[in-house]
Amino acid sequence: MSTIANRRSVMMLYSAAECIHCHRVRLVLAEKDITVDIESIDPDNKPEDLLHLNPYGSIPTLIDRDLVLYDSRVISEYLDERFPHPPLMPVDPVSRAQSRLALFRIENDWYSLLPDLESGDSKRVTKAAKNLRDSLIAAADVFSVKPFFLSDEFTLIDATLAPLLWRLRTYGVELPPGDAKPVIDYAERLFAREGFQLSLTEIERDMR
Repeated sequence: MSTIANRRSVMMLYSAAECIHCHRVRLVLAEKDITVDIESIDPDNKPEDLLHLNPYGSIPTLIDRDLVLYDSRVISEYLDERFPHPPLMPVDPVSRAQSRLALFRIENDWYSLLPDLESGDSKRVTKAAKNLRDSLIAAADVFSVKPFFLSDEFTLIDATLAPLLWRLRTYGVELPPGDAKPVIDYAERLFAREGFQLSLTEIERDMR
């Protein structure tokens, strides 16, 4: 075990300043007001400690004493169970399963477009941006049902959607104020939250 790992007294998160998956976890940490050391790294020059702790060398990576976790959804659900207040997932099994299904669909339908959006290939970027725009517009009514995504309270689903919506302009996605008004209003509610503002890095702030 590395010297950094040996001297840990609080949780540590390996994160990158503009990584959307890291942002998801930082938002959960901020919403729950969890004390954590954030080690900001260069994804193209990862430290040996990270490569030693995580066989994939991926970010985000969370270290909590002897526990090492990676994958943003795994980390987020762990944090919600480890620090249950405020809860970001429903208590009953049926509602939890429905929330997990919603998370799966968001990742499968929208997050799956990120490799093309971040590819630098103009044709791939344009196509993926159009697909994301059209898909968000098609789902607009869902965003108007409740203050948060199908919920009266902020959940892990919102913590997944907020970093994506924050980056729309960076991805070249402009939502029309008419058809997409529910999505735009929902996004502004999330962006106004103290937890969201605290979760932003300087690079992320400059995205808008």
